[in-house]
Amino acid sequence: MKRRELGQTVVSAIGLGAMPMSIEGRPDEARSFATIHAALDAGVTLIDTADAYHLNPGEAGHNEQLIARAVAAYPGDTDAVLIATKAGSLRPGDGTWYQNGDPAYLKEAAKASAQRMGVDSIGLLQYHRPDPRVPYADSVGAFAELLDEGVIRQAGISNANPDQIREAHDVLGGRLASVQNQFSPAFVTSYPELELCAAMGIAFLPWSPLGGIGKAGDVGTRFAPFQQVADARGVSAQQVVLAWELALADVVIPIPGASRPSSILDSAAAAELELSEDDMALLGSVLQD
Repeated sequence: MKRRELGQTVVSAIGLGAMPMSIEGRPDEARSFATIHAALDAGVTLIDTADAYHLNPGEAGHNEQLIARAVAAYPGDTDAVLIATKAGSLRPGDGTWYQNGDPAYLKEAAKASAQRMGVDSIGLLQYHRPDPRVPYADSVGAFAELLDEGVIRQAGISNANPDQIREAHDVLGGRLASVQNQFSPAFVTSYPELELCAAMGIAFLPWSPLGGIGKAGDVGTRFAPFQQVADARGVSAQQVVLAWELALADVVIPIPGASRPSSILDSAAAAELELSEDDMALLGSVLQD
């Protein structure tokens, strides 16, 4: 699989979003393990998670622990695997989400994530979502301290606007490795953030790159140009979407969610799909809508 730079790390051009394995409708552990192992077999080396990816009360870190166990059980080489987690959002188990950007909390959450995953230092920790009650610089400052202390090796942010990207870059002393924002044909409003990351050399990780849970299957129906290119190439519309996102900038690393081996195998193949200028012109119409 083709590779991309994410801060100081080289990872696969397509990552795996593991959230569906821990929330509503989640599969049993055997299928989750099979999905993660299929991703690793396909050359995927970036797996995205968060401490808030769980279903029931008292399950914080469910997804982190699931991924750690699955990677540990993989019979092949996993030295290059980067597990990227997040802190700053909480899900009490009733379907709601809320933010906690208190620096002291973020530091404790990072250490708890490291313990759950059985690592001395987290490969990439991202600030999950801004907390309007806490100055953004204060929250990101906790990540700078975590970097200095060696609790994390790289720092990123998520759900950030351009001003917050610039601010985080400054607070971290130029060490901002990634920005994880929603981006797909159905959600292109974060394209300015993608362009800014490309200009700054920061990895941009689209979450829900196929439109979100339950919507990936009909992306070709909702966005006909992607199905048109897919039919001409003999591939899925989902592959075309991911290949299009990859072609927008060298810093883009989509992280499609998956809970079945077949899903991640189809997504991983997008890294090898080359789109023509005519294809890109046709697909780019979604950016003007």
